[in-house]
Amino acid sequence: MTVGQKMHTTLSSLMGVAADLKTFGLETQDQNAKQMFFNLSDQVSNVAKSLEGRVNYIEQQEPQYKVTQQAQQQNK
Repeated sequence: MTVGQKMHTTLSSLMGVAADLKTFGLETQDQNAKQMFFNLSDQVSNVAKSLEGRVNYIEQQEPQYKVTQQAQQQNK
């Protein structure tokens, strides 16, 4: 697995965690827990946005790390 693939996998995982946390917040009746889950979801989303920015920067600087480009080349 390349660095680009690992970063995209991590980014996808973070986005999934943020969605799960938001779901937990929607499903609970405890207002303190609800607020905690929403805050945690926002924090994880911010981490994902930061990582996404880094992924975009790396892909601009090092085109060989572009995951979509690699997938297209492998399918040829």
